[in-house]
Amino acid sequence: MADTRQVAEGFGNSEIRLEQFKPFTILSPEGKVVNEEQMPELSDEQLRELMKRMVFTRVWDQRAVGLARQGRLGFYAPVSGQEATMIGSEYALNKDDFILPGYRDIPQLYWHGYPMYQAFLWSRGHQHGGEIPEDVHVLIPQIIIGAQYVQAAGVAMAFKRRGEKRVAITYTGDGGSSQGDFYEAMNFAGAFNLPAVFVVQNNGYAISTPFEKQTAAKSVAQKGIAAGIRSVQVDGMDVLAVYRVVKDAVDRARDGKGPSLIEAVNYRLGPHSMSGDDPTRYRSKEEPDQYEQREPLVRFRKYLEAKGLWTEEDENRVIEEAKQTVADEIKKANKYEKMTIPGLIDSMFDVTPPYLEKQKAEYMKEGN
Repeated sequence: MADTRQVAEGFGNSEIRLEQFKPFTILSPEGKVVNEEQMPELSDEQLRELMKRMVFTRVWDQRAVGLARQGRLGFYAPVSGQEATMIGSEYALNKDDFILPGYRDIPQLYWHGYPMYQAFLWSRGHQHGGEIPEDVHVLIPQIIIGAQYVQAAGVAMAFKRRGEKRVAITYTGDGGSSQGDFYEAMNFAGAFNLPAVFVVQNNGYAISTPFEKQTAAKSVAQKGIAAGIRSVQVDGMDVLAVYRVVKDAVDRARDGKGPSLIEAVNYRLGPHSMSGDDPTRYRSKEEPDQYEQREPLVRFRKYLEAKGLWTEEDENRVIEEAKQTVADEIKKANKYEKMTIPGLIDSMFDVTPPYLEKQKAEYMKEGN
C-alpha cells in the first residue's frame, strides 16, 4: 500500500516533486482479485453483509431521491456510486468509534446506529433529527463545508487525553479539501499525533467544479504530506480495498501511530443534491456511462457470484427489505410531533432567558 514519499530535486530552486499516488485496488471492475496478498480477512458471512448493506443503501437512496422530488424531504444529497466507500469504511470501525459526517454521509450514520426516521427529520430541519441516541457515537451531518474536520481533530484529542482506545473518523468531498478547515485539522492532528482518520470522497466535482479546476495538486492524498500524515489513495468503488485501507488506518490510530488521510476516488452517478443541481450542464453525456461499468455494486456482485455467495434471490430479498424499511421509517417521521417555535426555544436552554420567554409569550399570544 502506497505511503507518502517526496523527492527533493534542485535544492537551489527548491523544486519538490511528489511521487504520483496510485489508487490501492483489490478487485478489478470485472470483479476479479488483482491484489491477493492484500485481501482483508473477512468471512463469507461478512462479505455477504457488505453486499447486503450496499444494495440496501442503493435502494434507500433511490427512494430518498423520489421522496425529495415529491417535496417530502428537505435537503438531500444522493449517494449512488459512493456506496463502497461509505459502507466499507464504516464496517472497519468499532461501534464506540466516532463518526463526524458531511451532509452526504447519512449511510455511515445509519449503519453505525443512527435511526433512519431521524435522518429524514434532520433532512426536514426538525430538531429531533439532531437528538442522537446516547449509545450512537456520531454527530449530525455538517452543512458547513469541511467544518467536521476540525471537530474530528477535537474529538480525537479528547480520546487521546482520556487514554481511550477510540478513533474519530470524518468525511468530506473533494471540494471540502479546498477549505482552510481541511488543512488546519490535519496540521493539528499531525502535530499532536491524534487517533483520527480523514476521508476525502473525491467524486470528481465540487457541485459543478471539476477537481482539476479546484487545485494544481495531482491528488488529494499528497496534501497530507505537509502535515506529516500518512496518506493513501484508494479505489473508492472497490469495497474490499476501502475496507482494507480504512481498517489499517483505524488500527494504526488506535495503537497510537497517528492520523491518516485517505483519498477515496469515487464517482457520483447522480446530481450533487436534489436542490436544483443538473449534472448534464457540466458533464458530458458519455461520462457517467464510463463510470457505471466500474460502479461498486456491479463489481462486488460479480466477485460474490463467482464465489457462490450471492444470488438474484438474495438481492431481491434485500431490495424488498430496503423498500419496506424506508416506507416504515418515513411513516414514523411523518407521525413525529411537529416542531414549534416555543418548543425550539425551550430545547436550547436549561432555563430559558427572560427575553426569550417574553418573545415566546408574544408569539403564542398571536395564536402560533
